[in-house]
Amino acid sequence: MPITSDDTVKLSSGGWRSARLIIGVEMAERFAYYGISSNLITYLTGPLGESTASAAANVNVWIGTLSFLPILWAFVADAFLGCFCTIVISSFLYILGLALLTFSAMFPSHCDDPSQLVSCPSQLQVTLFFFSLYLVAIGQGGYKPCIKVFGADQFDGDDLKEAEDKSSFFNWLMFGICVSILSTRLVSSYIQENLSWSLGFGIPSVAMLLALLLFLLGTSSYRFSTDGGGKKNPFARIGRVFVEAVKNRRQRDFDISNPSKTLLLLPHRSSKQLRFLDRAANACDLDEIEDAKAVLKLVPIWITSLVYAIVYAQSPTFFTKQGATMDRSISPGLLLPAATIQCVTSVSIIIFIPIYDRLLIPIARSFTQNPSGITMLQRIGTGIALSILAMVVAALVETKRLQTAREDISVLMSVWWLVPQYVIYGVADVFTMTGLQEFFYDQVPSELRSVGMALNLGIYGAGNFLSSFMISIIDRVTSQGGQTSWFDNDLNQAHLDYFYWLLACLSFIGFACYLWFAKSYVYNRPNTF
Repeated sequence: MPITSDDTVKLSSGGWRSARLIIGVEMAERFAYYGISSNLITYLTGPLGESTASAAANVNVWIGTLSFLPILWAFVADAFLGCFCTIVISSFLYILGLALLTFSAMFPSHCDDPSQLVSCPSQLQVTLFFFSLYLVAIGQGGYKPCIKVFGADQFDGDDLKEAEDKSSFFNWLMFGICVSILSTRLVSSYIQENLSWSLGFGIPSVAMLLALLLFLLGTSSYRFSTDGGGKKNPFARIGRVFVEAVKNRRQRDFDISNPSKTLLLLPHRSSKQLRFLDRAANACDLDEIEDAKAVLKLVPIWITSLVYAIVYAQSPTFFTKQGATMDRSISPGLLLPAATIQCVTSVSIIIFIPIYDRLLIPIARSFTQNPSGITMLQRIGTGIALSILAMVVAALVETKRLQTAREDISVLMSVWWLVPQYVIYGVADVFTMTGLQEFFYDQVPSELRSVGMALNLGIYGAGNFLSSFMISIIDRVTSQGGQTSWFDNDLNQAHLDYFYWLLACLSFIGFACYLWFAKSYVYNRPNTF
């Protein structure tokens, strides 16, 4: 049923009743995804026998592809299928990919000498593995943006109480996701490294099947949005604005053929920006021009947020390989899986979100009168600043680890030295990751919210591609002339610390650019401060 102000309808559908169920669905899906991705680099360098640099690049490319595909799926969802149908269809592809991935891990080794340390995967196994991995990416590409939009649509943004609940929804969605991530990193990583990779991939497959069943179970309680009903295709409407603005590019702002229309734009602060689009006023409606401006204004924020995504790409790759070289013993004969140390990030998020939502936001709200406590861009910027600090700490810890290893290779530095960088990384996620979700949901035209969420995910996709590109170039340059690569397979001879310092410097430059654009940004919603 459509979103409406009618109290009877609100009581019978949507709200926290449906949102809690969707959070549960997302928790099951995140259990499945992180059960694969958290330890992927270990599988690539282990059973598939890839080098550290090649495996890190492959992980980055996969995550990048996975994060860009939502843009294509969002077009399908917003223009044709709607969120509900897109979630169901993509979930089936997701489950199929996970099932095939599990099957690929069952192939026996083809080594002539079973005692040799190097793995010998068959070409069929490698092909099936990567086919399955990218099928998972295709399925998740449709699922991920739509489930978040569908969950937020269970609240009416025009109702003050439900608007506050919607902002809180993104916080508790993040909380539930991190509980699930913590669980899968403890369970799946241990099973994969100590029992069986096929079983370690099979459990996430079952989790995703449960996610789909749980989602379908709540069909009768969902609130279905009808924003944009009766309007033309939103992509056609916005695209037409850009085409008309280009066609009329030689006209001066005051020389538009229908000035009475453009004058109506002036009372709105947002309309004073990107005035060149006003040249489309003689062929397009005012709402269409405003929607086009809303989309175009997101581009600088999107680009300057990439520095955060590049830092974000390091946790499942080099942070994990870093931990694998350290002392991970918990007790005699019991080693902590390297990927499990990522649980520190999840724990820090789980602890910090209630503090943020129940303590810091009310305090900030009393000063700013903003329902969210601080603005979305302030929240995002705080997280980017913290991500720079995380890189600095990571560089210092890696420098210390290398000094320890080179003084006496038999003395291993404790893996718990990595805890500070993971904690800062987790707190940064609470600010930036959740802030970006809310920002790209709230600031796009209502009928393009799936695209908005896809643009948010695209930040991480571009960040992973940039990270992969940087790794490939740096590896090639630093290994020339017989020199040791920064990403040498023997991390005790490599220089991850140099790479971390480079990321810290690039992040600082990107953060300065972000502040410049954020300062001049004008929000689209009148109730957004």
